[in-house]
Amino acid sequence: MNLKRLGNLRRLGFAGMAAVMCAAPAALAHHSFAMFDAGKLVTLEGTVKQFQWTNPHAWIILMVNEPEGQPPAQWAIEMNGPTGLARDGWLPKTLTPGMQVKVVIHPLRDGNKGGQYLAVTLPDGTLMGNPQGRGNAAPVRGE
Repeated sequence: MNLKRLGNLRRLGFAGMAAVMCAAPAALAHHSFAMFDAGKLVTLEGTVKQFQWTNPHAWIILMVNEPEGQPPAQWAIEMNGPTGLARDGWLPKTLTPGMQVKVVIHPLRDGNKGGQYLAVTLPDGTLMGNPQGRGNAAPVRGE
C-alpha cells in the first residue's frame, strides 16, 4: 500500500469519527419515556386547541372539560415524530383547532395534565393509533 493511499484512509477514518462525534449529542439529548405511566390508560374527550407537527415530537394540545364551575383544563399530549406519524397515515392537518376528539394516553407519572399518545378517535369515528397501548410495561424500580 502506498503512502498516499494510507493518508487518504486516515483522513476518511477521521472524518467518520468526526461525524459520529457530531451525532452523539443529539442521540443523547433524546429523552426516555419513563415519565409516562405505561401501566395506565386514560381516555380524554376534549377540543383540539393546537396540533403541533414538529420534530422531534408532534404534540396535541387538548382542552378537556372539568367539573362544573371550573374552566377547561389544558392537556399536552406527546406523540411520535412527524415521519413516524406520516407512516401511520397522519397529516399536518389531521387535527385542527376546534375539533372534538377522544384521545387515549399513558398519563404522566407526576400527575400533571399530559401524557403519551396511544390513539385518537376523530369526529367521523376514524381511529388513529392503538387504544390498547403498547403491551405490559416493565415494572418501575421501587414500585
